[in-house]
Amino acid sequence: MGVYLKNGNWFIDYRVNGRRKREKIGPNKTLAETVLKKRKVEIAEGKYLDIRKEQKVKFEELSQMYLDIHARPNKKSCHSDEDLIKTLSRFFAGKYLYEITPMAVEQFKAERAKEVSPATVNRALACLKCMFNKAIEWGKAEINPVKKVKLFKENNVRVRYLEKEEIKRLIDNASAHLKPILIVALNTGLRKGEILNLKWTDLDFKNNIIYIRESKSGERREVPMNMLVRRTLIAVRKHPDSPYVFCNASGENYANVRKSFFTTCKKSGILKFRFHDLRHTFASHLVMGGVDLNTVRELLGHKSLEMTLRYSHLSPDHKQRAVANLSRQMDTFWTPERTKETEEVFDFSQLLENKAVINQ
Repeated sequence: MGVYLKNGNWFIDYRVNGRRKREKIGPNKTLAETVLKKRKVEIAEGKYLDIRKEQKVKFEELSQMYLDIHARPNKKSCHSDEDLIKTLSRFFAGKYLYEITPMAVEQFKAERAKEVSPATVNRALACLKCMFNKAIEWGKAEINPVKKVKLFKENNVRVRYLEKEEIKRLIDNASAHLKPILIVALNTGLRKGEILNLKWTDLDFKNNIIYIRESKSGERREVPMNMLVRRTLIAVRKHPDSPYVFCNASGENYANVRKSFFTTCKKSGILKFRFHDLRHTFASHLVMGGVDLNTVRELLGHKSLEMTLRYSHLSPDHKQRAVANLSRQMDTFWTPERTKETEEVFDFSQLLENKAVINQ
């Protein structure tokens, strides 16, 4: 232990549990000597702030704690966390938490981006960040290496939906357990988790309503079922010992249908298509069928219209219908005098209408 001068500043040098420590104090040698004496007393009394046993916690240990203590008891999306942790384990398994540095996270980000979309990489980073936040709360880590890692910019307006012939191929190629799930998804717009967690008590066949007890937004909502969905759900064989509509032979609800869904898409020649895109398909066909955006918003369970606006381009005539409706209202109390100028405007608009009919 000692003090030394470097570049006009005094430093103190000492050891704690065999590890060398150096601190920059400043230009005052007396102050440096005083601080060093204080450190010696703190070390002797076991009160030195940096004295702590190095946490020998590996990534897989944190993963299990995170799932058991936080994700499974508190999150409906815990199955997603399980999948994300499997991906993260490919890169970080076997590493102690203090070995997972910001640079290591950046390396994961770069490597994973070669395999999947930016949005998928971001979901994994978000999961890892949450894991380290919990590790800090639980005294298992000191810093969060993900905190300063920038996420990829995402294109959130992506809308991938199936055409009618693709829908038919998808349903025809689906396995027996997957087919009713797909039909419900395509005709209700429910999220995958909402469908897989459906219980028989959530179905009201008298009023043709599906009750979502707790949606992604945390709110309860009612979703109408059409006759196809009604017939499909009635035809599902009920397990005698399970409350779930879609469950395996043991009565447990399906944790995920990713593998069977991927196989079905491959058989159908449908590429780059996610289960969530079935929800986009539901909304897209409603809009193209003339359903107004606010009704689509209510059916999807969106709190605001902003998320629903991504489908507006599929109904290019919705603005025309809006101003046409306004015109009909205006006509009730004001009719312009017909002049040569208005005649010319009328003739031009009529020409456009005729052209549109011919093109059809």
